Amino acid sequence: MKNTLKFTLVFFLFVLHAIAQDNRPVTEEDFYALKTISIPENIALEVGGVATLPDGRIAVSTRRGEIWLIGNPYDSGSQPYYKKYASGMHEILGLAYKDGSFYCTQRGELTKLTDDDNDGVADRYEAIYRFDKSGNYHEYVYGPVFDKEGNMFVTLNVAWIGYGEGLAKWHGWMVKIKPDGTLEPWATGLRSPAGFMQNTAGDWFYGENQGDWVGSGRATHLAKGDFAGNAGGLTSTSDPISPVRLTKVELATVDNDQPMHEAAKKIKEMKLPAVWFPHTLMGISTADIQEDTTKGAFGPFKGQYFVADQGHSKVMRMTLEKVNGQYQGACYPFKEGWASGLLRLRWGIDGSLIGGMTSRGWASTGKANFALQRLVWTGKTPFEMKDIKAMPDGLEIEFTLPVDKKIARDAKNYDLNSFTYMYHHQYGSLIINQAKTPLKGILISDDGLKVRLVMDSLRTGYIQEIKLSDITASNGGGLLHNFAYYTMNAIPTGQKANLSKNEMVKVMEHSMMNHTTTPVVAATSSAKHLTEMPADWAAPDQILTLGTKPGLKYDKAELKVKAGSKVKLNFNNNDDMQHNLVFTMPNTANEIGLAALDMGLSGSDMSYVPTSDKVLFHTILTEPGSSETIYFIAPTQPGNYQFVCTYPGHYAAMQGILKVVK
Repeated sequence: MKNTLKFTLVFFLFVLHAIAQDNRPVTEEDFYALKTISIPENIALEVGGVATLPDGRIAVSTRRGEIWLIGNPYDSGSQPYYKKYASGMHEILGLAYKDGSFYCTQRGELTKLTDDDNDGVADRYEAIYRFDKSGNYHEYVYGPVFDKEGNMFVTLNVAWIGYGEGLAKWHGWMVKIKPDGTLEPWATGLRSPAGFMQNTAGDWFYGENQGDWVGSGRATHLAKGDFAGNAGGLTSTSDPISPVRLTKVELATVDNDQPMHEAAKKIKEMKLPAVWFPHTLMGISTADIQEDTTKGAFGPFKGQYFVADQGHSKVMRMTLEKVNGQYQGACYPFKEGWASGLLRLRWGIDGSLIGGMTSRGWASTGKANFALQRLVWTGKTPFEMKDIKAMPDGLEIEFTLPVDKKIARDAKNYDLNSFTYMYHHQYGSLIINQAKTPLKGILISDDGLKVRLVMDSLRTGYIQEIKLSDITASNGGGLLHNFAYYTMNAIPTGQKANLSKNEMVKVMEHSMMNHTTTPVVAATSSAKHLTEMPADWAAPDQILTLGTKPGLKYDKAELKVKAGSKVKLNFNNNDDMQHNLVFTMPNTANEIGLAALDMGLSGSDMSYVPTSDKVLFHTILTEPGSSETIYFIAPTQPGNYQFVCTYPGHYAAMQGILKVVK
């Protein structure tokens, strides 16, 4: 009897545990698991390039000029082993393997390396092409990526010198280098093209970071002769072999804070992004791109694209379609939590996604200085928006699993907004022209896999935000991710939906939240953002100055004030990107920085300053080369308060102490 009772109790507890497991919220890790490839303590594997070898090894190039061969990188029951293949080079930010040799981009050279005696160490270092250099730290070089004919494609960063004066030749370009070393310029307008690839259709795509002329991260299809928007590379268009003839003088005619699609109407060479990755809403520093060619080994997203974000240490997903002969599409969240700044993506021979990471000088949410990890599909299918396609009168969402039709018919479960960015030479852009997109009708396919949203007032050239609430699968499971962004460069022609009475929804009021090209910058509280000296002050008790410097740093780690003193502070943004200055209660800078990441579409209007009683005082978001003066009364309680830049992605590195003393 005792044994029977004991068995019954154990079985009952097992069932309760199983029920608890079934009812717990699903996470990304349930469907895609991160596996860390261990790195010996004496190796600083700051990954710049990754190549997978047919024999199962992985090759990694580093920013320190080394190439390492890694054996047993997969789950084989034994530790990986490392062998140094090459060293003594300069900042290798790309690596490829072809016909027994490695090809890499150093700061000023495309190099071929060959191991002639098969001892695992390079014997020959051959310069395929030498690039001009100006000495500017920002003139990175990436690649090569081989095309199907054996040509090598390379992308070159611009320098941080205004509009590009003094820029080394072909920087700001994608170039093709033939096997004989001949260079053929391909496309320009690139700013920081760290990731690029050729898809199975033979088309080239590159990922771009927010910066000057770039309102937000994006992925762009590049055909020969395209101009992707940044002015730096136009210094080389006077060369006789340049396929682009656009000049900076011509581009200056559209440098007036209009949206990029409006500028493209006047600049015929301009290529609009295929997909925008809205800044902070998706990521902050778009990096490598990989097309899923694993034939299902990586899950239900065959033929789609996976895009790394270095600053947010994540992978995003991207779908593409052609409308009127040009690419456009959507981006979706996919997998966060990588160990460091995710720069490189490559497919492993087992269908896993290998991520190479580095964060030195480029802050990231992943705290490790460098890392190497694999993302493995667990075999389970998440309930997700699988694909989004443009319709003549809206969008059609395809799901990975059938939806609950009753819930999917409820218009309250859809929040639809559109917005865009300014196109100008300044760094980045706030969100502009934000507006609600009214929903007119909802059509659901018989199998429940597709939901067509019939929408009013679609806007070409805009980013369409799709946020879903309470949508569930027919089996009761919730969405793993409930938002996506579709870049609507063009609206397809074709038959519009013929809505029945049951398929129509009440037309929502079409409210424009901000329908001007000038964004409204709001302070969280006027008392926390004083730009004029209060009338009852005879003079400040203290005057402080704080600046910025490259590498996401303030120029001072500590400021000291007397408790209760009247303070005037001059904040000078000497950096090449936007920053703000937010003072917080002790030990709350990280909390406030994280809150800024979650501000959504309102973040830019609020200068990314969250509404919180832990925020003491702050500046607005300042442009490169600009400044702002604020006034405040120091806390009366002595202690170590903090200051932080809450521009998304900066808070982890850009902090300091406000020391309040008696």
